[in-house]
Amino acid sequence: MSFMDLGLSEEVLKAVADAGYTNPTPIQEHAIPQVLAGRDIFGSAQTGTGKTASFTLPMIDILASGRARARMPRTLILEPTRELATQVAENFDIYGKYNNLTKALIIGGASMEEQSKKLDKGVDVLIATPGRLLDLFERGGILLKDVKVLVIDEADRMLDMGFIPDVEKIVSVLNKIRQTLLFSATMPPEIRRLSKAFLINPKEIAVSPTATSSNNIDQHLVMIPFPIKGDINILQAKKRETLRQLIRHEDVSNALIFCNRKRDVDIVHKSFQKHGFNSATLHGDMSQPARTETMERFKSKIITFLVCSDVAARGLDIDDLSHVFNFDVPTHPEDYVHRIGRTGRAGKTGKAFTISSIKEKKFIDAIKRLTGKEIPIYSTSKLKTKDG
Repeated sequence: MSFMDLGLSEEVLKAVADAGYTNPTPIQEHAIPQVLAGRDIFGSAQTGTGKTASFTLPMIDILASGRARARMPRTLILEPTRELATQVAENFDIYGKYNNLTKALIIGGASMEEQSKKLDKGVDVLIATPGRLLDLFERGGILLKDVKVLVIDEADRMLDMGFIPDVEKIVSVLNKIRQTLLFSATMPPEIRRLSKAFLINPKEIAVSPTATSSNNIDQHLVMIPFPIKGDINILQAKKRETLRQLIRHEDVSNALIFCNRKRDVDIVHKSFQKHGFNSATLHGDMSQPARTETMERFKSKIITFLVCSDVAARGLDIDDLSHVFNFDVPTHPEDYVHRIGRTGRAGKTGKAFTISSIKEKKFIDAIKRLTGKEIPIYSTSKLKTKDG
């Protein structure tokens, strides 16, 4: 099947072709015709499945007719992080370039005054994080009664971050007659409850996680011999040394290095700097302009290694990432899928290395249960014994 079979307009198809795509992913193939038909969607899809385009492409066509009024957006997309919101905005720029649509971002870390000015002119698409949008709404800075299409993206991440009460408040002030699209990588009971509250006779679409179905990612588990009651600081130092050895041994074009804690993001980055690696950090405490600049520098390969946290990296979308390194084993197995799914995209191959010790065995076991696969043990004997 090609994009031409999905019912999209010539303008959108031309933009898709310009971006280099000819065939839709499974989530796009199933969702786009349903969205164009006006149906509610309950979609289960991971990062890297093409989920964002599955709602942005049909929304561009839906918005082709009609006109936005001041402070009354026609469509609303809720995202859990600034980075994801920015990524969705970029999608509208790429695929909506032949349509005269207006959009606004309402996210933390950016000027509320500048964001409000765009709303004053009227916008077709409003992309927002829940807290920031609710703040603006409660100040009387926006009206939401004209929203015809609502997208709640990464609902499970919203749940993890405690945003669901804000989402429920926002939905409560919307027009009851609307189209709602809800996407979640996982389907815990609370997300099921929300789907029943927000959606009317939805089309359910489930797509297997990229990491569990793709053969493009060469996965490795690097075990650090260490006593279970050993000093955690010594373990972390051993992991940093092993990480540097891996990078020196591997043919790394560019890589994401994931840490579970901001403290370790900073420590690993300083270690990289000390040993001559071209690296930068991405974490939640950075200002929005600094985060945007860092992501652009990484995408343009000015930076080779980006050390980051899970939430901060959610908006990164890179087609040609050669490696992912898990400095820490993620405590949630779904995050493993999100992390490694950033490499091996668009038909390319990628490598993912997870550095672990016996202390993290339960998290490795949880990942194996989720993916249904073993992670091959990487032999460290091939690495240089001296770091330097």
